[in-house]
Amino acid sequence: MDTRNTVASIITIGDELLIGQTVDTNSAWMAQELNAIGVWVHRRVSVGDDRDAIWQALDEESKHARVILITGGLGPTADDITKPLLCQYFGGRMVVDEGALANVRHIFQMLNRPLIERNLKQAEVPDVCTVIQNRRGTAPGMWFEKEGVVFVSMPGVPHEMKGMMKGYVIPALQDRFRPAPILHRTLLTAGIGESFLAERIKEFESTLPRNIKLAYLPSYGMVKLRLTGRGDDPRMEAELQAEFDMLRQLVEDVLVTDEDKGIPQVVGEILSSRGQTLSTIESCTGGYIGHLITSVPGSSRYYLGGAVAYSNTLKMALAGVRPDTLSAHGAVSRETVLEMANGIRDRTGSDFAIATSGIMGPDGGTPDKPVGTVWVGLAAAGREAASHFQFRFDRQRNTELAATHGLNALRKFILV
Repeated sequence: MDTRNTVASIITIGDELLIGQTVDTNSAWMAQELNAIGVWVHRRVSVGDDRDAIWQALDEESKHARVILITGGLGPTADDITKPLLCQYFGGRMVVDEGALANVRHIFQMLNRPLIERNLKQAEVPDVCTVIQNRRGTAPGMWFEKEGVVFVSMPGVPHEMKGMMKGYVIPALQDRFRPAPILHRTLLTAGIGESFLAERIKEFESTLPRNIKLAYLPSYGMVKLRLTGRGDDPRMEAELQAEFDMLRQLVEDVLVTDEDKGIPQVVGEILSSRGQTLSTIESCTGGYIGHLITSVPGSSRYYLGGAVAYSNTLKMALAGVRPDTLSAHGAVSRETVLEMANGIRDRTGSDFAIATSGIMGPDGGTPDKPVGTVWVGLAAAGREAASHFQFRFDRQRNTELAATHGLNALRKFILV
């Protein structure tokens, strides 16, 4: 049996990806979509706008995978070399696809723009491919098959690629390969490092069935644990769930959620289920906590809003922090963040409030309050709490860690 049957490789093309000018979000999104239908991504490869590099990538990946998804290099300019290369690679000749031509004319007519020869050439495709019409742009996608391997070339523009994947590629791959399902169970922990977590569950991990794998996914002071099972056996789901239940018990004291969710969504769901509200006032995190909260759809149900009070003047004006508190304890202190949290809660009428103040670096630290010092204040009716953190990274990561640790402190504060 060919072990490549439901294995895929993703090739992203473009010099802009290699020099960091554009961040490759396409391959991550495609990998998620493939995984959801049971196609396992073996490798993700980025190559520049170089004919030999692309050709070599096609040869190499087709040795290991049944499905090769390609994005990029389909535009109308000279550096877009993917289409003529694929034509040569599969031994075809370029022809005009009438459907693609009609689509190009329709788009330019809607935009009321002149149509030049360069745009019309977008409708040319190799005669050995199946054309995937682009309902969101001018460059058509192309489906090739060679020696049992499917190659799909799509535009690098994410909106256009996603339209083709959802509308054509995913259904066609399911019909072509009938892949076995891939099942995941994921939980999130906080307050324990990856190595200590691994030590705690080492016996569990060593006794896992061969068809179930455990992955550690650390991020910003938290660790996700993911169990993955794959196969056609109808007992797989029950077996995976049994192992997951056992894992959950082993980490119960550090468990944030037993679903594949981030801390902003977890906090939001707790507030929403209780019909309670939140406000924020941020200094060192600069609005990042508010950004994380509002990145969750439906956050308007529980998030009233917040303020970025970077200066002491605004801390006093927006949250009522007393000048004496700032003079005696400084902006980065337990006393200040508690007054900030209580002040913003009083002014917004929210059920809960969170406040941050700290020194993110690279300078500004003192012997008593070194770079990475952060205080988080929390307030609710009749109670308050403050947490102190000491981070050791650069400014950006310190900010991200302060936000996620602060939200987890808020989660525990709400649940008391």
